[in-house]
Amino acid sequence: MPRQVKAMRGPTLRCKGWRQEGLLRMLENTVENGEKPEELVIYAATGKAARNWEAFDRIVASLKVLEEDQTLAVQSGKPIGVFRTNRETPLVVMANANLVGNWANWETFWDLEARGLMMYGQYTAGSWAYIGTQGIMQGTFENFAECARLHYGGSLKGRLVLTSGLGGMGSAQPLGVTWNGGVVIICEVDEEKTRRRLEAGLVDRMTHDVDEALHMALQAKERGEALSVALVANGAEVSNLLALKGIVPDVVTDQTSAHDALNGYYPAGLSLQEADELRRTDPQEYIRRSMETIALHVRAMLEFQSKGAIAFEYGNNIRGQARAAGVADAFRIKGFVQLFARPSFCVGRGPFRWVALSGDPADIEAIDRELIRMFPDDANMVRWLGLAGRVPHVRGLPCRTCWLGYGPRAEAGVMINRLVREGRLSGPVAMTRDHLDTGAVAQPTRETENMRDGSDAVADWPLLNALLNASAGADLVAIHQGAGSGMGGSISAGVTLIADGDPASDDRIRRVLMSDTGIGVLRHADAGYEDAVELARREQLLLE
Repeated sequence: MPRQVKAMRGPTLRCKGWRQEGLLRMLENTVENGEKPEELVIYAATGKAARNWEAFDRIVASLKVLEEDQTLAVQSGKPIGVFRTNRETPLVVMANANLVGNWANWETFWDLEARGLMMYGQYTAGSWAYIGTQGIMQGTFENFAECARLHYGGSLKGRLVLTSGLGGMGSAQPLGVTWNGGVVIICEVDEEKTRRRLEAGLVDRMTHDVDEALHMALQAKERGEALSVALVANGAEVSNLLALKGIVPDVVTDQTSAHDALNGYYPAGLSLQEADELRRTDPQEYIRRSMETIALHVRAMLEFQSKGAIAFEYGNNIRGQARAAGVADAFRIKGFVQLFARPSFCVGRGPFRWVALSGDPADIEAIDRELIRMFPDDANMVRWLGLAGRVPHVRGLPCRTCWLGYGPRAEAGVMINRLVREGRLSGPVAMTRDHLDTGAVAQPTRETENMRDGSDAVADWPLLNALLNASAGADLVAIHQGAGSGMGGSISAGVTLIADGDPASDDRIRRVLMSDTGIGVLRHADAGYEDAVELARREQLLLE
């Protein structure tokens, strides 16, 4: 029977303090939310929480005996040692899939992985911060909202979106579209995965027939109704079929794991079972066919774009893969950060998240209410929190994501710690974020694409982010290579804090959350973005 992991709930401690217990529950919660938890694969086909089950067990055992003044070091999902530090330093530091520049490629990684020497941590998988669909939901909602604001008067009503991918990240897309009033056809080759999303309430309808999907979607579009239709089919094949039919969606994107042509993307012309067998027996042929299909997919997206569709890449490196497969103009399609998210990043605003370690959903609701009381003029936040409770909670600990920026994020963190201290929550709370954040990533095909000063590939910023967060006293700090852009495509930093209610934690929480967002403001100010420069000057962050 496959091994199962479920995050501990309730007040019982297995560790020597809530900071250690909180990190242990975050690791367990990440696995509980995983796409293939029996293999420790969390999302995006290869993103793992620990290198193997032996390493997982050693991490758990280490956390249970870790003292407040010790730090556990984890190398690509394997615990390597415990060091004497102090009570103000991280309890866990980790580095995942970091290869020296000239060797940062899939061939080297696969060789090392096959020999048990490395794992791919993706983003929040390897740093034990994955919370399922809730984690990406607000970002997806806000990106589609910004697309609607820029191009369609603020709403996707009467608009058709075409996309693919119902994995851990992509499954946020249906609600992201329908909550903005639109209609979406989302393709997914895995029928079982599609059915899970339907049963969870993440999609409205499911079909295997392209014509039926089109009929439902176009009817809803004509009536101005919001609707999501999951189509069990290959997204590249569907895109090309629609192009041949002369049907042009209003918006087109993709959120398959195209960055990994072997494990994350399915070639056209094969059933799921045939593709899985080919991957096992002839991986090079599988990659060749995947790359060929990716090229076909992006050419269809470019065709839609030439006919008026708003096309964008959703950070999965499908353009880079297509260009490598011969689509010279793949980057005529822009990335979503450049198009929609950068104004938020300039002011330190990004996907802050928290997890109720008690397991009590009422803790999340209490934090929601307090945030609305604290920031009633933040219209985006108030609107989002009104929707967030409707996100289906499939499994794992109760959680929330809310985009907060420089200043408010720290205020929120201290507020959460105060609620724990006052007994208004059932237990401590873990606070973390996505790596897709204001100063946490250097990724030239996503977060740092087309920076104003041309500094897209400068990776100093996420490394400084990690160093500052460690210096400020975060509970966990992580540095990752690769993620959604594939090997050699990015450097990112993760961070986690445990709000245990201790008054002494207030200052530490404030320090970390001001540093974490502040380095993002400075990163964008240094690149010449006026909003970032203005904020940095006002807060006296700039050295002038």
